[in-house]
Amino acid sequence: MKTKFFIILSMLTFSFANAQQGEVDSEMNSAKGVTFQNGDMFLEGSIKISTGGDTDYYGFSPKFGYLLSDKFAVGAKLNYSSEEVEATRVKTNVFGVGAFARYYFLELDKKRFKAFAEAGLGYGRNKIETPPNSDTSNSVTADITVGLNYFVTKNIAVTFTLANVLAYNSVAPENGKSSDTFNLNINLFENIFDQPQFGLLYRF
Repeated sequence: MKTKFFIILSMLTFSFANAQQGEVDSEMNSAKGVTFQNGDMFLEGSIKISTGGDTDYYGFSPKFGYLLSDKFAVGAKLNYSSEEVEATRVKTNVFGVGAFARYYFLELDKKRFKAFAEAGLGYGRNKIETPPNSDTSNSVTADITVGLNYFVTKNIAVTFTLANVLAYNSVAPENGKSSDTFNLNINLFENIFDQPQFGLLYRF
C-alpha cells in the first residue's frame, strides 16, 4: 500500500513539475514578436551600483513612459542617489525629477531584444555632508544614453543601460560658485560594466 501511494505521489509531483515548466515555456514563447503600439505605457526601474575602492555609489531611477508610436516614447522620471567617499567621509545625496524621450532603433531575436537611445533632462536637489558641515545645491542635468530591453514575457523586460554617450551637469550651491561639467564618450562600450545599471520594465 505504501509503495502504491509513493508511486502515485511521485507521478503527481512529476506531472505538476511538467505543468509548471510548460507554463514557463509558454510565457517565454509568448515574448516572441513583442510589438509596441501607440498608447502603450510602461513602468521601469533602473538601479546603479558601484562599490569597492574609495567610493560607494547607489542610485535608483523609476520611470513612467508613454508610447507615441511603435518606436518613440516620452515620459517622466525620478532619481535618488547616494555617494560616499570613505577617505574623506564626504557623502552626497541627490533627489531629482525629470523628463525623457526614447527612440527604439533596433529589434533582434524575433523582437524580444529592443535597443534604444534616450535623451533626458532633469532638475535635482543635492545635499553634501562634510562632517561636521553640510551644504545644499540645485542642479540641472542633461544626458544621452544607449540601452536595451530584453522581453522575457510580453509584458516584462530586463533593462540594461550600456553607455552614457553625452552628459551635462550644472550645479549651483547656495554658498559658493556654480560649476558646469560636460562629458562626451565616443567609445560607447568601454568599461560598460564598471558601474552597471540594470532594472525591469513592465508594459501595460
